[in-house]
Amino acid sequence: QVQLVESGGGLVQPGGSLRLSCAASGLTFNTYGMGWFRQAPGKEREFVGTINWRGVSTIYADSVKGRFTISRDNAKKMVYLQMNSLKPEDTAVYYCKATWGTSVYWGQGTQVTVSS
Repeated sequence: QVQLVESGGGLVQPGGSLRLSCAASGLTFNTYGMGWFRQAPGKEREFVGTINWRGVSTIYADSVKGRFTISRDNAKKMVYLQMNSLKPEDTAVYYCKATWGTSVYWGQGTQVTVSS
């Protein structure tokens, strides 16, 4: 059974930082591309960024480029999202996603709230 479990969310002030983690189990982690998405209240889920299976290639949404960094540790089956210079508009539930061919799995999400 595949499981993706996000953690690290919380309340942070504007300009602050958070590091989200996603722990994977039940899949051959080092073959999957991993991504982060987010969904704000009343909005569609949107792409944040992705990292390839080797961890050498990343792509980011324009809205987070230069502020967010995705990394992964294949030995630990973990993927991370380092978020710096957070803005109120970054408030959302953040989800990690694993993709390999037509196999797609989602985590349950972790809430990030940026507010003073």
